[in-house]
Amino acid sequence: MGTAIIGAGNVGARLARGLVSGGERIVIATRNEAQGQALVEELGSLASFASVADAIAESDTVIFAVWLDTIHEMVKQYADVLPGKIVVDASNPLAADGKGGFRRTLPEGESSGRLVAGLVPQGAYFVKAFGTLGAESLSADANREPERAVLFYATDDAAAESTIESLISAIGFTPLKAGGVAVSGRIEVGGDLHQFGGLNGRVVGLAQAKEALAGAS
Repeated sequence: MGTAIIGAGNVGARLARGLVSGGERIVIATRNEAQGQALVEELGSLASFASVADAIAESDTVIFAVWLDTIHEMVKQYADVLPGKIVVDASNPLAADGKGGFRRTLPEGESSGRLVAGLVPQGAYFVKAFGTLGAESLSADANREPERAVLFYATDDAAAESTIESLISAIGFTPLKAGGVAVSGRIEVGGDLHQFGGLNGRVVGLAQAKEALAGAS
């Protein structure tokens, strides 16, 4: 069993390419079947396509790389098959504003990570990860030399830590835990540990990341 990626947009497609490049087996699920099938053909034998229900059932880890409101719907819809899975939320509290930009969808001080974690059924393991950098940086800054860039994650579930750190390493980054779900806001857009927040557009190495992590939220 491998990793399901729900969504094949800017984030999902980059994660799929990064994980396959890192030798991980993935299954892609997307409402746009043609888009998903095209990505699978590009990626080769380590990737396959399935419905959302089948992708979740076939996988140990499920990465929701879709908009926050879609995650909200899907977590409730597939609650019966999520127990026992590692559920990864890659969202940010953003939506298109209709003017070519984005708007925040949650009040200040609230995080998408805490919201999704509250929806995940008992028996599933929740992790906030992969949304702490802009989509372009997930590919452009992968496997950076001489020092890999850091990708933060947050979880309360120790059982999920080794898996998420392995996946972050597979896509070419150094994993660093920011804390539990309560600090999810720090690694979302606008947070002090997000590329487009307190890091002011920077993609940082381990020493800088630890310094930022130690700072006030």
